[in-house]
Amino acid sequence: MRYEIRVDGHLSTALAGAFPELEHVEMGGQTVLYGAVVDEGELYGLLDRCQSLGLRVLELRQRPV
Repeated sequence: MRYEIRVDGHLSTALAGAFPELEHVEMGGQTVLYGAVVDEGELYGLLDRCQSLGLRVLELRQRPV
């Protein structure tokens, strides 16, 4: 499945590099990380990574493939 994780603020190059498996785009004071996620384990791993980096997750969406 494809997912979109919207976080508060703009990510620095270093923070964006912490998510090499995802693309990202900045929109209106937020950053949207998006891409294919294999399973729930990977999804929870991405969310844990956001939390450990101090990112505030605003929204999580499952997108059509």
